[in-house]
Amino acid sequence: MSHTVAHRVSSWAAPTYRLLWTVLCMVFAAPGLAAEAPPHPAQAIVDGASVAMRIDPEAGRRDVEQALEILKRRPDADLEIRARLILCDYQSERDTAAAEEQIRLIGGLMFQSRRPGLRAGMSDCQGQIAETAGSNDKALEHYERAVVVATESKDQEMLAGALFSRGYLLGLQGRYAAALADLRQAQGLYEHLHLPQHAMTALNGIAIMYNRMGDYEQARHIYALALKVQRDGRLVREEAVTLHNLGRAQENLNQWQGARDSFQASLELSRQLNYTRGEAYALRGLAAVENGLSNPKTALEILQRAEEVQKQTPDARLEAQINLARGIALHQLRRLPESVAALEDALQVFRQAESLSELRTTYAELARTYSEIGNWRAAFGYLDKASEVSEQRYLNQIDQRFATLKIEFDTVAKEKENALLLRENQANEKALAQQQRARNLQALVIVLVVVLAAVLLVLALHQRRMSLRMRSLAMTDELTGVPNRRAVLGHLEEVLRHGGAPCSMLIIDIDHFKSINDEHGHPEGDAALKVVAAAVRDAITAPGFVGRLGGEEFVAVLPATAHYDACDTAEIIRTRVMAIESLGWLGERRITVSIGVTTATSGNSSAQDMLHWADAALYEAKRAGRNCFKVQPPPVSADSKESTTPVETPATQVGFA
Repeated sequence: MSHTVAHRVSSWAAPTYRLLWTVLCMVFAAPGLAAEAPPHPAQAIVDGASVAMRIDPEAGRRDVEQALEILKRRPDADLEIRARLILCDYQSERDTAAAEEQIRLIGGLMFQSRRPGLRAGMSDCQGQIAETAGSNDKALEHYERAVVVATESKDQEMLAGALFSRGYLLGLQGRYAAALADLRQAQGLYEHLHLPQHAMTALNGIAIMYNRMGDYEQARHIYALALKVQRDGRLVREEAVTLHNLGRAQENLNQWQGARDSFQASLELSRQLNYTRGEAYALRGLAAVENGLSNPKTALEILQRAEEVQKQTPDARLEAQINLARGIALHQLRRLPESVAALEDALQVFRQAESLSELRTTYAELARTYSEIGNWRAAFGYLDKASEVSEQRYLNQIDQRFATLKIEFDTVAKEKENALLLRENQANEKALAQQQRARNLQALVIVLVVVLAAVLLVLALHQRRMSLRMRSLAMTDELTGVPNRRAVLGHLEEVLRHGGAPCSMLIIDIDHFKSINDEHGHPEGDAALKVVAAAVRDAITAPGFVGRLGGEEFVAVLPATAHYDACDTAEIIRTRVMAIESLGWLGERRITVSIGVTTATSGNSSAQDMLHWADAALYEAKRAGRNCFKVQPPPVSADSKESTTPVETPATQVGFA
């Protein structure tokens, strides 16, 4: 059975239908009646070592060695294999040769074993060794073999471990539906076997799938819940791993302070446990935070320590992640050839592991680095690969979410059928009379119908929620969170079609935006877009709405708003944008915008007409010197509020030029 948690696990928040199905299983479950043989003196020690690996791995190792000493005096092949499987799991992330030695010793004991399913545990550990070395294809072959052997031998404990290992690896490769099916089945088996610590491990594995599917907020929430359970249970090693994974979710959300706190806490616990692999992962996370905060020198210092610790573990993917962080830091320091070398080293491992998320990041960073070197052919090649991987990952996320719903439904139906058959067989054995038997069956059918109806209802609600989420994603600008061009123009057409005149439109363009990307990099450009979008959004009140047309252009639509009020709003937006605090990343310079204003006074105007007029006004504002607004068509009244000249500001506040 696999005991490795490493950096696979995250926290868990059980879906409602999972809880409902647990109730159904409790209704149908029968108490175990098998008599147990007197326990071997080493039995309790081995069982305790399995739990100790999740609290203090070194203590777990000592327990196993104590059990092996007892087994020398009183041999038991099955118990010794279990003990050596725990040691194999322990060594797989520390010493490959020691782990392979345990595999050799286990193989020599197999002919004495009375438990065929233990062979699945050996295949599982062989897969862990291969996965740690970065050979995921070979690892998957071992995990597949372990699942087959455990299934054929009907060994639920070994099957749960093999399913967990296979599920994690499938998730790493982007096969989320199959991964979730394996992890949920493993969690159910551990619960049935009354192994709560192992069940928590499987549930944490489920949580990390949400993180990989891009649901970072949900994953962050799940990790926080898991930390409370782990702290209450004093599962110190599990807590260190979950803190790291919480940091990864916060890193994906660009929540740098929260990520730093999580990685630092994980680092302290790992050092307390002498858990070198956890220490190296936490240091990599802290370096990533410094990269995100544009502190590459500090990041390189942290990565130097991470590399020294990483040498004590054979984890190839960890080494690649360190190289990726180093390449990003070197890029920020303009040490471009060194950056390329580090990124290329990381790329080789991520390609072999088929890790889509890390491949996308590495390809994109290589494209930016080669473009700054001037090797445009290589830059475009890697940019194309980054786009291809991003598209593949996005399609996987959508396709796998819907596939997951089907798998969940099929799994629930199959479990329901099995539970019903089991309950009926028990009723047949225990029935004293036909009348009593009929009443029992009737009660079971009622429970089944109620629970199944609840399950189907929750599945339907979940599917509807997913559909609404997909529609929202299709109509929202991913970077700024405001509606995209299609959403805004579609809404505007509805306003105009229902007699929305007068209706005003503002097109807002960030002045000299290209210089931000050229001088400060695309991350700073993205940050500028976000803060400007927030400022524009805050300036517009319902029923007005805001969207992003593309690039550095935003649009605001003001239904039932005349020319004068639209001009007032344009001035408010211009003023608020200039008030944005940009000292931390632009020095003394200020962000400014040019705005084109137009108003449709009749119901005959279309969205395209208004877009054309506002665009013309925008270009007039740019020709007038920027940092102002213009109106098209020109207002009829003589007291127009149109800003005819650019606003006079200090030299340090005129855009980004």
